[in-house]
Amino acid sequence: MKIAVIGGTGLIGSQVVTRLDAAGHDAVPHSPTTGLDLITGKGLTEALSGADVVVNLTNSPTFDEASPEFFRTTMDNLLTAASKAGVGHAVILSIVGAELVPGLVYYQAKVLQENILEAGPIPWSIVRATQFFEFVGAILSWTTDGDTVRLPATPIQPMASADVAAAVAEVATGAPLNATRNVAGPEIFTLDELARTYLTAEHDPRTVVTDPTAGMFAAVPGNAIIAPAGAHLATTTYREFLTRS
Repeated sequence: MKIAVIGGTGLIGSQVVTRLDAAGHDAVPHSPTTGLDLITGKGLTEALSGADVVVNLTNSPTFDEASPEFFRTTMDNLLTAASKAGVGHAVILSIVGAELVPGLVYYQAKVLQENILEAGPIPWSIVRATQFFEFVGAILSWTTDGDTVRLPATPIQPMASADVAAAVAEVATGAPLNATRNVAGPEIFTLDELARTYLTAEHDPRTVVTDPTAGMFAAVPGNAIIAPAGAHLATTTYREFLTRS
């Protein structure tokens, strides 16, 4: 099976390509470094030529008000080109609970991306994942002031990017779901608790202060981004991930 992986050189995309190739598929990574520009559509015809499946793992360069237009333009271009190329299955990666967080424009932009895919001309699948272990350090950096990190006690259920990639690869090689598959880590933390675990493992002297108004996750209500019933749970725990890292 030939699979075009758009965004195939990033954190998730590169792992998806490796997994697909190892399983005997012809996975071809595409990104700006390979000459593909989803905003203009440059390189799309070549990227999708002969592809059975297209996996779109591209992301908006910003999390602000520009993100909806990014996803609108890129999805319109991708689906138009994929339809002309006869691609039989389109897969995207989205976020668990995105529609439950109206206070974050980026999450609503991901919902828009999902809606465009669902309304498009190609059989589709959506993989919704929770936050990645790899991004915990970056999340802390957003709200660090000197030796203090301020974070809300938002419940989260993060997972390893390798487990996300495995879920995407599995869906990409199966029949179109025409539905959404939710995937998540095996453990639930509060964000401030997870941050303290990270800092201890990194021997980082910063102190975490619980602040319900700090950072983008302050806009997440209740258990909105916790895995819903029926989600597929990965097995890698956060402490296992830290040990391997």
